[in-house]
Amino acid sequence: MHSDQETVRVVIVDDDQLVRMALRLVIDGEPDLIVVGEAADGDTAITVVDEQRPDVVLMDVRMPGRDGVDTTRYLRAEPAAPAVLVLTTFDSDELVLGALRAGALGFVLKDTPPARIADAVRAVAAGNPVLSPTVTARVIAAATGPGSAEARSASRDAARKRLAALSERELDTARAVADGLGNPEIAARLRVTVATVKAHTGNLFTKLGVANRVQIALLVRDAEH
Repeated sequence: MHSDQETVRVVIVDDDQLVRMALRLVIDGEPDLIVVGEAADGDTAITVVDEQRPDVVLMDVRMPGRDGVDTTRYLRAEPAAPAVLVLTTFDSDELVLGALRAGALGFVLKDTPPARIADAVRAVAAGNPVLSPTVTARVIAAATGPGSAEARSASRDAARKRLAALSERELDTARAVADGLGNPEIAARLRVTVATVKAHTGNLFTKLGVANRVQIALLVRDAEH
């Protein structure tokens, strides 16, 4: 997790040069943020991240060659992996959903006001998910809406099998995470201490093989739809 006392190092990944330029202006305009590299495709992004070791990667999902989903999955599997914040115009909800499952910590729309983009970068650098309730609803709808009934059934069965490994309290915690609650709210709902919630959440990461709370939420949603 990144320290708030340090400058957050950012790599921008987008195949549109104008988008990269605009984002660089936003990031470099903040005293505590700095762009240390850019890439126009996934393969270049991997090279740049390996060289620069940023705290955060702003990742477009739709790119030629290696797309943002596969690039996110690769980066998140690396030691000392950077946090990934997905950039989207929402012309492809499924790609954004795939990026979240691959380990991205949140997403922002490309037309988000500059100050909010900067805040989102700070949030993921600190290990906090960035999930707008309105946009999250669209992602969940993409996961549970029209599509192959067989594919949805397979995802549901796989998710339920993974959740079956949890204790009752761990499952309650997972459902609370899926509802968007923070640790204090979960503690109040379950009538336990915050320390207990943190212990349960740690168990969820291990038992479910996930990297963040977003993936826990998606797994619970898959199991329930």
